[in-house]
Amino acid sequence: MISSSFFVPHERLYPRYTRKVMMGASLALAALGAVSSIAAPQPRSEYTSPIVTTTGGAVRGVRENGVNVYRGIPYAAPPVGELRWQPPQPPKPWQGIREASKPTASCAQVTTLGPFAGPASIQEDCLYLNVYTTGKTGGKAAKPVIVWIHGGGNFTGAAKDYDATKLATGGTDGIDAVVVTFNYRLGLLGTLSHPALNTEGHPWGNYQTLDQQAALLWVQQNIARFAGDPSKVALGGQSAGAYDVGANLISPSAKGLFNRAILQSSPAFFAWTPSAATALTAGTGFAVAAGCPGSDSATAKCLRGLSVARILQLQGTPTAGGSYVIGRPFVDGTIVPMQPEEAWVSGKFNRMPVMGGSVRDEVTFFTGINEYFSGPPQAPISASQYPSMTAPGAFCIYCNANRKMPEGIAEQYPLSDHNGDPMIAYQRISTDAARCAELHVLQRLAPQVPTYAYDFAYRNAPFYLPKMPGYKPGASHTIDIQFLFTGFHGGELGVNLDQMSGMPRGLNSDEEKLSHQMIAAWTHFADTGNPNGSGDAPWPRLNEGNDGRYLVQDIPMSSKSVAAFRADHKCDFFDAQLQY
Repeated sequence: MISSSFFVPHERLYPRYTRKVMMGASLALAALGAVSSIAAPQPRSEYTSPIVTTTGGAVRGVRENGVNVYRGIPYAAPPVGELRWQPPQPPKPWQGIREASKPTASCAQVTTLGPFAGPASIQEDCLYLNVYTTGKTGGKAAKPVIVWIHGGGNFTGAAKDYDATKLATGGTDGIDAVVVTFNYRLGLLGTLSHPALNTEGHPWGNYQTLDQQAALLWVQQNIARFAGDPSKVALGGQSAGAYDVGANLISPSAKGLFNRAILQSSPAFFAWTPSAATALTAGTGFAVAAGCPGSDSATAKCLRGLSVARILQLQGTPTAGGSYVIGRPFVDGTIVPMQPEEAWVSGKFNRMPVMGGSVRDEVTFFTGINEYFSGPPQAPISASQYPSMTAPGAFCIYCNANRKMPEGIAEQYPLSDHNGDPMIAYQRISTDAARCAELHVLQRLAPQVPTYAYDFAYRNAPFYLPKMPGYKPGASHTIDIQFLFTGFHGGELGVNLDQMSGMPRGLNSDEEKLSHQMIAAWTHFADTGNPNGSGDAPWPRLNEGNDGRYLVQDIPMSSKSVAAFRADHKCDFFDAQLQY
């Protein structure tokens, strides 16, 4: 185990969780004889994975692509009724063998970002995880573990969309790993601050962060049964998953639950986070709109009595989130005790190796989503719109916590520098701001812990947004996921298309090679805290100076200096604008 002491803070955080889960383990082990007698007469086909007995009971999965896959294992009780807006509680142990071959429902969500996620769901009973393992150790020690937090703004997305069979094998150049994906509460059900709930005597507000820690606790208690090593746990996530990893990096209650961190698109997303006051204003506004005014126990009962459909109605629409959703962990003082910058500067975070970076054209995802919902017929940003969209105070998704364009943007990003294309110029602004914030975070960490930075620069991979007028995905946000998780195409309506022809396709042979190189880095990092396995090549460790280096994930791979990175993304300009 990573640390025998981690049970102490978690007993304080989840007093019922820890006691009940240990009781559940005893019940499950006591029932093992009954489980064996049930399992014995059943034939094992090539499609059936071995039965594994967890602390909650026995599970039987399926074998896919040479990997044993166990889907839909409960890691917490359904957060329904009185357990809504409560810390996660242990699942009820079961007798016999639980079939774990099919994915479970997504957590409740309404805004699915076009084809990125979906369909919409009203399911609160959703706290389940999936385990991918080859089951082999090759005579060596148990395998490293990658626990993955899906993205989606913390209001959409689902673990079922992430096929980790290839990642679990280590590809052609890496090592076997056990991969765990899981659902966690989303939107208002996952993050809500309200005085009626906050004064009930339990950890409050950041319920989805507590879900993530409950999943990590399950991993500590169970992953050895799947050939995983609980002393080598990498917590990774993409997009919202990346800033959830950041929240857990600074959360005292996550101490000892993982010891490597992967922030994929992007460390910048956790450069700042909402304040307790911001979250309280949003939560109180939601309650009043829902017809639950006040701040006493009757208000809490009213909130817990709302239908999921009513909550989602106030949360947003299929095309956009509403004003009550803050979309990320906030500073509650306990689970997330301080702003990230304070944690990095003071050193008050869970110290471990960190790997992070993002894609070359992050914001084409968001300009693409906007165009997707602009029609039919769909229309790109026009040259006539560009001046107002870049004026000081206009919306900028990654320009500071207030998301406003700073002064001087129009002069820094004239259309003439971007072939007169307002779509390219506009996305470059916010992408560059995010990349400079990313570098700031990573260089805060670099003197304190082993830190590795990457730039996913490959611009020709297939992508799941449709071909649209004036739209060029390039190296768009989320496009790199398919290089780790086989065939990732967003949600059920996503189809990966060639960027030139607009026709469906998978990865070609050169792209598969890049995929294997990335999988090797991710699995080696989970194993040793170094994406090379050992040494400093091909991926150099970052330092805090301009001579530090980024790994460039492209065909072929290369590296670039921090000085070149800063020039590419206008960090001399943004350093004076970004506030932490």
